[in-house]
Amino acid sequence: MIKRFVTYSFLATMIVACSGQGGESASSAEGEAESAEAAQENNMSATPGELVTLPSGLQYEIIQEGNGQKPEVGDKVTVHYTGTLKATGDKFDSSLDRGQPFSFPVGQGRVIPGWDEGILLFNVGTKARLIIPSNLAYGPQDRPGIPANSDLIFEVEILDIDHIEPHKVYDVSGMEPQTTNSGLQYYIIEEGTGPQAKAGDMVSVHYYGYLKEGETRFDDSFSRGEPIQFPLGSGQVIPGWEEGIALLKEGSKAKLVIPYALAYGEQGRGPIPPAADLVFDVELVKIN
Repeated sequence: MIKRFVTYSFLATMIVACSGQGGESASSAEGEAESAEAAQENNMSATPGELVTLPSGLQYEIIQEGNGQKPEVGDKVTVHYTGTLKATGDKFDSSLDRGQPFSFPVGQGRVIPGWDEGILLFNVGTKARLIIPSNLAYGPQDRPGIPANSDLIFEVEILDIDHIEPHKVYDVSGMEPQTTNSGLQYYIIEEGTGPQAKAGDMVSVHYYGYLKEGETRFDDSFSRGEPIQFPLGSGQVIPGWEEGIALLKEGSKAKLVIPYALAYGEQGRGPIPPAADLVFDVELVKIN
């Protein structure tokens, strides 16, 4: 989200959410979570080989029952999958072919709705088949290898689950911000003990971004369980980040209040409206 020249796409696989933007408002993400939680609560028990149809129209069949834990909304789930078109049986994507499983936070709108609903039903170790109607997949959108209004079939295997605690917005009540000449404001929540970040360093940063007006979350790495990495001073992130991260030592936690001129300017981008000031909770995890 904070990349300057990259479109809003969190995932680079065929099961990325159908918005095409990747980022979403807090309200839409909460709606996805509520829908996924409801599906989990209304889960019908199934025996291997039995085809179960859920109220949403999603169907699933257990191929092999796992005995591990079941994910909760927000957990980072790692899966292997193969996707085919229901109409023709043609394969359009497979993590097995790449030899690389896919990880994502479940129930948060990062993947197509049929995945958010279906993956919540399965324990670690489970192999299952999801039959996803087009309205829970990509709908009227064309995707590479997926015609518009296609029903999809995914064979999935749940490999692992990591529980991720939701980020709590840093409280700066009673604190006075420091302000730079550019207009950037920042609060040091926790001073790190590592080296000072400088141009040319490869930095790993966790972040939680929201609009200063309305406090609407538009993106965060905490929910994905993976910090973003980028070379500081290379122009790959917004100017407010280039300046703000360079103020921190490794291990620091801070809040950056970034004026729109140091963010996405008059034009805005994706879920960020024009001339929007932004706020980021950041943690400088590592400097390489």
